[in-house]
Amino acid sequence: MKIVFMGTPDFAVASLSALLDAGFNVVAVVTAPDKPAGRGQKLNESAVKKFAVSKNLPVLQPEKLKNPDFLNQLKAYGADLQVVVAFRMLPEVVWDMPKYGTINLHASLLPQYRGAAPINWAVINGEKESGVTTFLLQHEIDTGNVLFSEKVPVGDNMTAGELHDELMNVGAKLLCKTVKAIENQDYTPQAQEDLQKNIELKHAPKIFKEDGRIDWNQPTNVVYNKIRGLSPYPAAYTTFLDKGLKIYQASKELSKPDIQVGDFSSDGKSFLKFATADGWIWVKELQQEGKKKMLVEDFLRGVRL
Repeated sequence: MKIVFMGTPDFAVASLSALLDAGFNVVAVVTAPDKPAGRGQKLNESAVKKFAVSKNLPVLQPEKLKNPDFLNQLKAYGADLQVVVAFRMLPEVVWDMPKYGTINLHASLLPQYRGAAPINWAVINGEKESGVTTFLLQHEIDTGNVLFSEKVPVGDNMTAGELHDELMNVGAKLLCKTVKAIENQDYTPQAQEDLQKNIELKHAPKIFKEDGRIDWNQPTNVVYNKIRGLSPYPAAYTTFLDKGLKIYQASKELSKPDIQVGDFSSDGKSFLKFATADGWIWVKELQQEGKKKMLVEDFLRGVRL
């Protein structure tokens, strides 16, 4: 069975690597165009492109997915199946091209957390469980018939970055299971409409900078979940000593603060904590505007409170 793989970031590399290790026939890879990055605006290749090149796989990098030249190139590979992991939205002319259609790996238990940032929102919302789902692509994003899913527990102190890595590895295995099932025609698609009956759907829209601003008037658990749900990227932030301050790692304490909400307490050496509506957030790792990421002890050595 000929497979064309589509993906861009590290999350997708694990899946592509697993498919190759399992012996599947990946005939080409589609990924994002190279983009200028950094001060020198040097062209930066996607993680998937770097990996594909290292494996001598043909790579397509279309600017527009409806470009006739790209469509002709894609058709020439004669794929029986297309596999999408962390790519962009496909037009029907692309996802409907192969005999067995196009499958997608999504980092949530669909139909929950459809959208661009399912990992972040699961942690921000304090979920105890997340997972990965494979499904068949159709018109509306993340709504196609579900093929397989795998649950993953979310620890109370787990960050989005840690959940990302867990789902990346579990998802790669699930994807291989799915491709094998399609190859053997041994699967039963489930309509998401049937799976979402009598449950309240939560969504996972793209995260913007303003979503990361910490509101210290909120309960401690809400603030704490936001910090871990946005760590390591894009990071929750506040204003401290008139500068932006990103918080990457923290702990929480539930006890009525004796200072104003949003104010801080510190010994100037080993700890920095902020008052919330019903407790404290103890900062462990942070980054002040214009400086590098560091532990709170190192930060306090270089700042006058």
